[in-house]
Amino acid sequence: MTSHELERAPGSIPRREFTRRTGLATLSLALGGCASSRKMPDSRPNIILILIDDMGWKDVGFMGSMYYRTPNIDRLSREGMVFTDAYAAAPNCAPSRACLLTGMYTPRHGIYTVNSSERGNARHRKLIPTPNTTVLDPRFITVVEALREAGYSSASIGKWHLGNGPGRGPLSQGFDMNIGGGATGHTPSHFSPYGLRALPDGPEGEYLTDRLTDEAIRFIETNGEQPFFLYLTHYAVHTPVQAPDEITSRYRDAPPSGGQNDPVYAAMIESVDTGIGRLLDALDTSGQTDNTMVIFCSDNGGHGRKTSMEPLRGSKGMLYEGGIRSPMVVRWPGRIEAGSSCSEPVIMVDLLPTILEMAGVVPPAEQPVDGMSLIPLLKGRSKFDRDAIFWHFPAYLEAYAGMEGHWRTTPAGAVRSGEWKLIEFFEDGRLELYNLHDDIGEEHDLSYIRPEQRDALHRLMLDWRKNTGAPVPAELNPLYTPGA
Repeated sequence: MTSHELERAPGSIPRREFTRRTGLATLSLALGGCASSRKMPDSRPNIILILIDDMGWKDVGFMGSMYYRTPNIDRLSREGMVFTDAYAAAPNCAPSRACLLTGMYTPRHGIYTVNSSERGNARHRKLIPTPNTTVLDPRFITVVEALREAGYSSASIGKWHLGNGPGRGPLSQGFDMNIGGGATGHTPSHFSPYGLRALPDGPEGEYLTDRLTDEAIRFIETNGEQPFFLYLTHYAVHTPVQAPDEITSRYRDAPPSGGQNDPVYAAMIESVDTGIGRLLDALDTSGQTDNTMVIFCSDNGGHGRKTSMEPLRGSKGMLYEGGIRSPMVVRWPGRIEAGSSCSEPVIMVDLLPTILEMAGVVPPAEQPVDGMSLIPLLKGRSKFDRDAIFWHFPAYLEAYAGMEGHWRTTPAGAVRSGEWKLIEFFEDGRLELYNLHDDIGEEHDLSYIRPEQRDALHRLMLDWRKNTGAPVPAELNPLYTPGA
């Protein structure tokens, strides 16, 4: 099986009809403050969405890392808009991806975590958690299905993590091509042989990040006649932490900085960065840079034993900031002001309405869209007119080895409104309130000092749960053994 014999969608009658906007005048980013004043051409942009697996909020230079080397990702930040308060829609992989693709929060699609919600030892679980779904139901309309009806070609290259095969993989959700995507959440090895579905092994020792970059560049070079959507979703920097020795060696004597000190993990990040540089060069060479919007982000916080999100609290798998904040930048030369920044809280469900508006496609009426288009922010507006953003994680996730306690998180939910954030833990109803403007590290719980703010956010959360049908586990686990 060669690289050209990968999963491709057969010709088919479109499953759904979508309304296209007549013309793109409403999308003309005559931007002041956050972009240039040039009018958008009357053509649909290419869209490249680069999703890194488990990259922490501070794992790139433009967010403050002094240890990792990311000159090409930093170039994106200099040429586009950085979202300093960008969030994944969940604290781990699969639910974040389902939210991104559908524009819906987790209660809508039922994917809350990875694998079972009954993680860890049953004796330590006080509650019966909400059952988890691991496959994205094909009845849900994805961003790429909507784009397909507007004439876009598409490819999913890399991690999928939402089901395998007919009716469950990328091809069933609208993609024309699937390279390397299946139900698995991580690769057995980052070196060939990979052991991945829909990706033939390369020469022995070939590095997966390089291979996926090669496939992405091939897709760009062969899709110049119609607009395209490229979903490049690297398996890096998820475990196993593996990288080429020649890159790792450059970090072995590098002094630690800000809690970041793993040479192999640093080499993984550099490999991703190098690949992004090659991708940007391919756009330049093919003359598609000016008509291509590039979005860069991560699916959740960084691995708590491999990197540091300082000054953020927590890591992947937690609803503290270190588990859900993501580095994010959007670049579109001539439409988004180079070197601009936005501190408005945004979340992964915002990407679907943003992408569809950019492409001139009305979001599907058959399902709710929980996100808001980022175009007003890209046009220079500093704030959104929305009350809050939300997270719902009615599951258990065990602690890392050597971590104090049994859990990274017990079932919980969170809400952020402005500078305020509330977390509710469902086992005992405990509420924690933080002012992220004054306390980005979430060190000072203000729930008893500011009860009016606590109660206001809790009401927002309760109303949101009612509106989305979010289940809150309440049944006691008969196997629970206090103090075990």
